[in-house]
Amino acid sequence: MTQRTSRTSVTFTHSSFLAGLDVLQPAGTYRIETVDVELDNVSFLAYRRVSTTIELPAIGAAGLQRQLLTIEPLELEAALKRDKTVGEDAALSIPKEHHDIAG
Repeated sequence: MTQRTSRTSVTFTHSSFLAGLDVLQPAGTYRIETVDVELDNVSFLAYRRVSTTIELPAIGAAGLQRQLLTIEPLELEAALKRDKTVGEDAALSIPKEHHDIAG
């Protein structure tokens, strides 16, 4: 099975909350890697996305270790949209679906 990997970067101008993490990530530029695999048994060239990851911490941020977090492409798109359309105070707020039920 043939796969293709694309690498890009995204920039958040405000601190952002991403699913799968308990803490806000600082503003900055983050590396994104997407892996797609070629579909077999089709009469045209087509790919299916199998993973999208974001590298933490941001490029240039202090940190002893780097980690890759699998992220849903739609979540990444929504986080970038929030970052562009809201002010600093709103960007720092945790999305409703991530609030602790007890709190």
